[in-house]
Amino acid sequence: MKIIIIILFVAATFTFPQNALKLQSDADKIKDVSIKLNTSTSTLVNGKKNAGLAIIYSLLLPGMGELYAGNYSSGKYFTAAEGLLWVSYIGMNSYAGWKKDDYKALAVKNAGVSPDGKDELFYANIGDYASVDNFNNTKTLEMNFSEMYDANKYYWKWNSTNDRKNYRDLWVKSEQAYNDVRFIVGAMIVNRIVSAINAVRLVSKYNKNLSTELSWNLSTNVSRSADFSPQININFQTSF
Repeated sequence: MKIIIIILFVAATFTFPQNALKLQSDADKIKDVSIKLNTSTSTLVNGKKNAGLAIIYSLLLPGMGELYAGNYSSGKYFTAAEGLLWVSYIGMNSYAGWKKDDYKALAVKNAGVSPDGKDELFYANIGDYASVDNFNNTKTLEMNFSEMYDANKYYWKWNSTNDRKNYRDLWVKSEQAYNDVRFIVGAMIVNRIVSAINAVRLVSKYNKNLSTELSWNLSTNVSRSADFSPQININFQTSF
């Protein structure tokens, strides 16, 4: 009988460590699953969009902020508007430059103007006065002596009134075109601002939807009771 008891004791001694190792291995596997679940959930949470990046993208190119936010259905209109504005800007700026070259060439040909060292104010004034002498006489009567020109350096004298009027028409067209260019630049700025605001709204909506989809939590852990038997705890939480 004593021999049987000794044999059972020895068998239990070898079996318990093996069972303990197996339980520990099972616990490690369960913990590994828990770690993977938590890692996966963290990855999804980190997938939230950044409103600051959306603003930067929209300022660089309207519509790109919306694309970043995952909703280009409205962003495409900002991109299309940007393309049209750039085409208008290039076209209008080129037209204004052509007219500017035309009125300067006309001033040289029909008024004897030397283009060197002349500013924009000079070209505006020569369209209103027949000659530099006429301009200086007017400034003398107005007592604006500081605005008078050096007759040698700033000489001009139109061949006819018709030539001066043609020059004036070209100057006006050029100035109007440049004003349109400034308006287009302003429209580009507004387009970027509106696109940025819309992109931030879409990012907020995206993150809100993502938070709703991730409003659940699954966690597992392994513990041991007083008698060393393993216990697996599974917690599942959700919110709407």
